[in-house]
Amino acid sequence: MCGIAGWIDWNLDFTSENGENMKRKEIMARMATVQAHRGPDAGGEWFSTHAYLVHRRLIVIDPAGGAQPMIKTAGGRIYTLVYNGELYNTEELRAILKALGYNFDGHSDTEVLLTAYLEWGPAAVTRLNGIFAFAVWDEARQELFLARDRMGVKPLFYFALNNGLLFASELKALLVHPLVQPAVNPDGLAELLLLGPGRTPGHGIFAGVHELKPGYTLTCNRDGLKIEPYWQLRPAPHRDDPETTVQEVRALLCDTVRRQLVSDVPICTLLSGGLDSSAITAIAAPELLKTKGQVLHTYSVDFTGNDRFFRRNSFQPDLDAYWAGYVSRHLKTRHHYITLEPAALINGIEQALFARDLPGMADIDLSLLLFCREIKKDFTVAVSGECADEIFGGYPWYYEENPLAGEIFPWLRHLELKLALLTPELKAKLQPETYLRERFREAIAEAPVLPDEPPVEQRMRQMFYLNLTRWMPNLLDRKDRMSMYTGLEIRVPFCDHRLVEYVYNIPWALKNYNGQRKGILRAALKGLLPEDVCNRPKNPYPKTFHPEYYAASRQLILDLLRRPGAPLFQLVHGPALQELASHPEELSKPWFGQLMGLPQLFVYLFQLNVWLEKYHVTLNV
Repeated sequence: MCGIAGWIDWNLDFTSENGENMKRKEIMARMATVQAHRGPDAGGEWFSTHAYLVHRRLIVIDPAGGAQPMIKTAGGRIYTLVYNGELYNTEELRAILKALGYNFDGHSDTEVLLTAYLEWGPAAVTRLNGIFAFAVWDEARQELFLARDRMGVKPLFYFALNNGLLFASELKALLVHPLVQPAVNPDGLAELLLLGPGRTPGHGIFAGVHELKPGYTLTCNRDGLKIEPYWQLRPAPHRDDPETTVQEVRALLCDTVRRQLVSDVPICTLLSGGLDSSAITAIAAPELLKTKGQVLHTYSVDFTGNDRFFRRNSFQPDLDAYWAGYVSRHLKTRHHYITLEPAALINGIEQALFARDLPGMADIDLSLLLFCREIKKDFTVAVSGECADEIFGGYPWYYEENPLAGEIFPWLRHLELKLALLTPELKAKLQPETYLRERFREAIAEAPVLPDEPPVEQRMRQMFYLNLTRWMPNLLDRKDRMSMYTGLEIRVPFCDHRLVEYVYNIPWALKNYNGQRKGILRAALKGLLPEDVCNRPKNPYPKTFHPEYYAASRQLILDLLRRPGAPLFQLVHGPALQELASHPEELSKPWFGQLMGLPQLFVYLFQLNVWLEKYHVTLNV
């Protein structure tokens, strides 16, 4: 993967050699440099009169032929591309384009993408199978085209100027530019304090900053900005019988995983021993052996003391270590166990914050970052089972009685823990209940349903839509930022849009084939995995249960409470936080998703304070 950034301005001439232009070039160089972790292998820049593009490259395919920015000429017109992502139908597109008369200098997907744009223009994006965020500058038309993949696996932020546009892969790159100020308005605070660490699609938290939504394009020219979707989920009656459905799910998943094993550098899989990662590994291991003669390497993560301190609960029924080894032995992979210490999950809190640019999922973020750092020592690309639960319905809240009745996102749990911490003045300003209800209603109104379906089927479609568009992006943000902070590319086959489209229209009862949660996926994996793995209950990404982590997270808050001038206390009522830190009985209550309990809330608040300080945030409240 890579990092991209650009500056379009109709009032400037980037080709001049005056002092002001030297400063602008320094700005662009810094916008690239702060994203160098995304592309540690190479960098490049290109500019014309009104456009300046920069790129940082992680080399995965065609080291010599995939350099960026990439320039091609067609019909006397110059097109320049910067691209972050991976195409999984590169060879099919290359064959079509060759038949149309195009020639290629290398074998990179970058060249195929740019050539596809030369042939089909903006419509090329509808032909892509992959994960991507890219920009194409058309010098003749003086027009910029941005696009983001359908699921939002790869990030893309932008900031509109009076006379142009700034864009970048990460918020930190935009904040380098002097026109982008780290100011946060009330709605940004509501996102952080009420929805956080999730976000409303498109919201960039900082004033004036937006994220291009998944499945959208943006066109910028002298007439302004035009933003529109090129892909949306479509509801349709499901015509296949159960046996055909099982076969189709298996065929789609197998095809997707095989496509995503293409790489000119070493590739591995993340293997927890759960259903989803085991499915990816079961397809990848024989394929890699057959096509490259290589034994697949697999990786799992765990925490010191979990064998002693783990307590079974409804969200996390057992530990992964045994299962990872069991599946690895069955599939004959070479498995690597990575074990993390509680101290590392405290000492690296700021790293996880800077990777995400926003307060995040505490040890769940940082442990992934540390895990990826270990993998990166030997591999550049990994494949993960992320997002199967959103697509097939694996989360506990899918099975709660009428989970949408309360008009609140079902992963926002025990909200009283957070709301009790807000200062009375801020609570009056943000109107938490109203804000949360409005965001929920917006999401429900977007959900594509069939008008003649039974109410329970419509409700479950809405639930799936909420999870795909409001919950899953947070996990994809985490996966992208933590992995790319270490220069590791992680691919997510369950996010293939063909699989998502097909499964979205499978009726709820059939998704739970044979009365099992995610039953249709389990049935599709019969014969690929041992029966007990196929039937294993859902187990989320692991977290530490070591009491040292709770004690250390609590100490962060106690130390912060000794600093009454800390910026956090502009938002959080100190006495209420002191009270919460004195009640360890709240320890087991998750307030976000399945894993984020009291220790994670303490770390989230600590990160929020560091973010306010280190990012020099101005609060416009």
